[in-house]
Amino acid sequence: MIKIKVPATSANVGVGFDCMGLAVSFYSTISFEESAEKLEITGCPIEFQTEDNLVYQAFVKGCDYLDKPVPNIKISIDTDVPVARGLGSSSVCIVAGLKAASTWFDNAISSDQLLVLATEMEGHPDNVTPAILGGLCVSFLDEQNRPTVVKYDVNDQLNLVALIPNYEVSTRAARKVLPKSMSYADTIHQVSRCAVMTKALELGDMHLIHKACDDRMHEPYRAKLIPDYAQAKAISEQSNGTMYISGSGSTMMAITPNEKSADAILQNAKTAFPDWKIRKLAVDLTGVQSEVIERGKVLHR
Repeated sequence: MIKIKVPATSANVGVGFDCMGLAVSFYSTISFEESAEKLEITGCPIEFQTEDNLVYQAFVKGCDYLDKPVPNIKISIDTDVPVARGLGSSSVCIVAGLKAASTWFDNAISSDQLLVLATEMEGHPDNVTPAILGGLCVSFLDEQNRPTVVKYDVNDQLNLVALIPNYEVSTRAARKVLPKSMSYADTIHQVSRCAVMTKALELGDMHLIHKACDDRMHEPYRAKLIPDYAQAKAISEQSNGTMYISGSGSTMMAITPNEKSADAILQNAKTAFPDWKIRKLAVDLTGVQSEVIERGKVLHR
């Protein structure tokens, strides 16, 4: 059996629209093993237990890339990363399937090629890159639509709190509300703060993080799709946190200077939003991990 563990991801990190993503300590574990049937899938709603399942589609893509026959397979999904909440749930599925195909055939797909294949499936690299590599990643597509990725350090004193509402924001709706153009002034504002944010996160400088996390590209528009945005932001800021919309929402992520601040936001948010999932998280530095297990023993990772 092959077991793949993939971190959830938080894209944009405020000012890094469609180029910056952060892997966080919130995981999906997906297992793959031989089956007597062409395909078995457990652990997800029955309507997704078909060949259209994104995990299976990614596994097939990996096999096709290696020019290998697709084996009969059982896929067991163990996850509580919610769908349509801005935590990279589709990237988790894509990365898991591709990594499983690589592991199935003796790690035949390199990390660089894994990035290319995952980006082809996802359409953009901001979520799949941290899911594969871990940490804070900034990426773009070159003229051949291949991802170029730089990984940055994040100060280990920083803590994160994910505020996950009990309602969705669809990616389509979140795209639709965005303006079609920006002024030069707003573009300069955005680019400068995006560059500063990478260094601020490395330093763990909360004052700099707060100043840099002032987005004009997407948050002012997407915030209108999250009814509780203003209240969640106030809760974050009163305990020294800096909050941003994770991906296209509805999740909001608070960056905090220490565990005490994170605990305060956690408790206050749970009181204000009892039906939400509130998670204290760290930055995942490893990215996707695989294990090959036989008769209960891990043969290799």
